[in-house]
Amino acid sequence: MTISYLALGSNLGDCLETLQKAVELLDQDGDIQVLKKSKLYETLPYGDVPQENYYNAVIQIETTCEPLQLLDKTQAIEKKLGRKRLIHWGPRTLDIDILLMGDQKIVTERLIIPHKEMFKRSFVLIPLKDIYPKATFQGQAFDELIASTGNRAEVWLSKESW
Repeated sequence: MTISYLALGSNLGDCLETLQKAVELLDQDGDIQVLKKSKLYETLPYGDVPQENYYNAVIQIETTCEPLQLLDKTQAIEKKLGRKRLIHWGPRTLDIDILLMGDQKIVTERLIIPHKEMFKRSFVLIPLKDIYPKATFQGQAFDELIASTGNRAEVWLSKESW
């Protein structure tokens, strides 16, 4: 069993329902158990594509999956819940990113772990800190990493709960 962290985001349709359904589908998979959920955050969109704000969260799971197997499962859930890959950094019903899988370091064409963009994104680091508060990465504490992103102000706690 490997402790892993997944980032979830949505800005199309009923975002809250989509995120809840994604967590439910992950937890129903025999190879995955959801252990913790972060608070729910609202965030400005990342990139230059005009679109609605996002709902973002991070979950901690325990899994027997190998990394590419977990990627296949998360992408199948994205597709099942209406994800269409049309515009890079564009609007989406659901995005699930594998952030960390234990202490594994993986670089393939399809998957990089730790997620290559996570240290640039407050909307990932802030909810990750909720459920993994004592972690340090690249020798830095979360508060230092979050400050270094330059986009902390683009993330706020949602009034919605999940």
